[in-house]
Amino acid sequence: MNPLSSLEEFKDLDPSELQALMETMLREDPNTYQQLHEVLLSADSRVWIPLPGAQTMAYESKADVVGYGGAAGGGKTALACGLAMNEHQNTAFFRREGTQLEGIVDYMEELMGTRDGYNGQKGIWRAPKLGKKFEFCSTPHPGDETKYQGRPKDLLIVDEAANFLEAMVRFIMGWVRSVDPTQRCRTLLCFNPPTTPEGYWIKSYFAPWLDDNYPNPAEPGELRWFATIGGIDKEVEDNSPVYDEELKKHITPQSRTFIPARVVDNPYLVNTGYMSTLQALPEPLRSQMLYGDFSAGIDDHVYQCIPTAWVDKAMERWGDKLSKKPTMTSMGADVSRGGRDSMWLAPRYGWWYDELIQVPPNVTMDGRTAAAAIMGHLGKGCPVRVDGNGIGASVVDHLAGWGVRHDSLLMQAAATASQVINIPGLVYGNLRAQLYWEFRCILDPNSGFEVALPPDSELRADLTAARYKLPATGTRFYIESKDDIVKRLGRSPDKGDAVVYSSVDTEISELGRNNLPQEVTIKHSSGARKVRPRANGRNKPRRVG
Repeated sequence: MNPLSSLEEFKDLDPSELQALMETMLREDPNTYQQLHEVLLSADSRVWIPLPGAQTMAYESKADVVGYGGAAGGGKTALACGLAMNEHQNTAFFRREGTQLEGIVDYMEELMGTRDGYNGQKGIWRAPKLGKKFEFCSTPHPGDETKYQGRPKDLLIVDEAANFLEAMVRFIMGWVRSVDPTQRCRTLLCFNPPTTPEGYWIKSYFAPWLDDNYPNPAEPGELRWFATIGGIDKEVEDNSPVYDEELKKHITPQSRTFIPARVVDNPYLVNTGYMSTLQALPEPLRSQMLYGDFSAGIDDHVYQCIPTAWVDKAMERWGDKLSKKPTMTSMGADVSRGGRDSMWLAPRYGWWYDELIQVPPNVTMDGRTAAAAIMGHLGKGCPVRVDGNGIGASVVDHLAGWGVRHDSLLMQAAATASQVINIPGLVYGNLRAQLYWEFRCILDPNSGFEVALPPDSELRADLTAARYKLPATGTRFYIESKDDIVKRLGRSPDKGDAVVYSSVDTEISELGRNNLPQEVTIKHSSGARKVRPRANGRNKPRRVG
């Protein structure tokens, strides 16, 4: 069968047979496949038709939110533009930086054959003859998403979604709607595996497909329904309305799916040398871009406080459950500060941390109800460590009044230890710096503590988000403030803080010099330098809590 002769030879094939034929050609002869695709396109009334396999699956998906990609070269931009041209009236394309939109505009021009109607200054392309409008948007800074408030669109495209903060994406998704009852509305999130902790949220959002630890994994293209109740995403059985006690109304769940695509799915790139380019990338970027590997490591930031590899090692030790839980050793509580944030509790048994407990915001309306929620999960006689700032002060007051063992951690207060472990000449600038650095030392594989953390992608992102600050002058050593992390991540690292709080009653002095790493590398813009711990434990902090 010669696909180049005419379309007549294929007129008797049903869509599934044609799809199977083209998928075979894609694997065996990309050049012939590409020519067949162009023949089919010339006979189709649409200006663009999807490639068989992943692109067609995403194009035809009934999900409200489609995640697409995973690897580089899978045709993400083409899919986005094709959907906008064929299926929708009002489309908004988002990239984090405005300059990154030019490639999308160029491809739209290729499909339309003209730039007539495009206003580059306003980022709007009107095509009245087609009955369509395309908007090109960017949000380089947190808060920029509010510029697009109240501007409806029936197709939202977030390209390279892992470069966005989660709060940005959720905000702009709030205006995916249409007054035309015949027009379908949907969101397409195109992305590769995140290369920074700020993008970890994408793995949690599509956890049934991307998180190996998700209890009920999903197949590519399978629809799953989620309802956001009390600020928390919950997977539900179907699209039946779910009642929200806080809002006093029913919420209609939205469907999600994820469809992986790689460069081998795109015959227009297979023979261009792009595959060789991806294969030449250094790890872990090679595995991320070539195979869409979401488990591949991310290079740590030069000032990252807790190494990602140490967190991963602790999560590998966790196992399913303790066969028999001993008495609860400690609990850390990161109290929500109002709004739609949850309170997170981190129970610890020896050095085994149980799964974190999420307490919805409607349960923690004030200090009294938050303290009561903590007591409901606290082991008998177990101490709880709470951030005593803000609403935490009221929580501490109620715990004290009820006779609960507790510690109020004032993170900006003076440290209870002076010398920074393993870094002679530096002192902790505040309690936050002390607690995070001590937890880093406990996690060190050479410490002998064998910490076990529950596998949780969001906890991993939280613990690896904090960065240390080396003094330009003086001797004070700081860890990035929580507010600064919120600005970077677009959310609060509450899970990570709860785990760190849970560890603060540790006798760090038990480490001893023999169990501490013999040297630690501190990175600075002027280059890395190695220092050795002081002899005989002079660098050890006192007991905290």
